[in-house]
Amino acid sequence: MKVSIVGAGYVGLVTGACLAECGHDVICVDVDPRKVEMINSARAPIHESGLPELLQHNSGRRLRASADLAAAVAATELTFIAVGTPASGGKIDLKYVEAAASEIGAALRHKTNYHTVIVKSTVIPGTTVGVVRTALESASGKIAGQGFGLGMNPEFLTEGTAVADFSHPDRLVLGGIDARTHDVLRELYASFDAAVPRVVTNPTTAEMIKYASNAVLAAMISSA
Repeated sequence: MKVSIVGAGYVGLVTGACLAECGHDVICVDVDPRKVEMINSARAPIHESGLPELLQHNSGRRLRASADLAAAVAATELTFIAVGTPASGGKIDLKYVEAAASEIGAALRHKTNYHTVIVKSTVIPGTTVGVVRTALESASGKIAGQGFGLGMNPEFLTEGTAVADFSHPDRLVLGGIDARTHDVLRELYASFDAAVPRVVTNPTTAEMIKYASNAVLAAMISSA
């Protein structure tokens, strides 16, 4: 598949490099020109085991970086939103997620082919079908489920072992608003071990699964 990822930070870049290794064509989009240049030069802008090797193997072939979000959306079938959600005052700030959704929506307005948008960032339950959907529909003039697909595919990555965690997951959570979105996510992960459970659900439940997982990990660390 042809995939674009908005946000080439820890989650976005690891996701992009691993998907490229699986055979997908990936464009990582970031506003930082230094990061774009490093990725295109096969140099890892973050320290993560296994990432330099993936960049050496895929940069310039199945993986590249760009600052042009509209062009990346136009050239791909699926776009991940993997921007930061910083916490402030006990709440997460969704301004980067909303801004990314608006820019993607603006790009979709000029695209005739069906496109799927998937949230990868950790967001509170209801964000994908709320803030993200509203921003996409407003900017694109299209309706989710008709003009484009919409879903949520949370990450379960640990710093230091993120590449291994992505490549060998214990489950894949595929949140989508409709069957077509689910089918796109199934195709994306078709090369993964068939024994890995595919949890097919709606976006809000997918968001809740991520938060529940984080809560369990926090409790285990506290108990330890």
